[in-house]
Amino acid sequence: MQNLSPRHVKTEESLRLGVQSGWYSTKVSGTFVTGPHESEGDCLKKIAELNPAPAKRKF
Repeated sequence: MQNLSPRHVKTEESLRLGVQSGWYSTKVSGTFVTGPHESEGDCLKKIAELNPAPAKRKF
């Protein structure tokens, strides 16, 4: 399971990086995994799809 977090890339930074501005899911190292997304909420939904919560075990 990867530890992903949302990150917003503004226009100035997007020009420097050569990507579109928007929300991206990133690894701890800063590597973009998905995006751009229109909103932080959309980005968080994608992160949840990629990192589903662990299933609770019944004893």
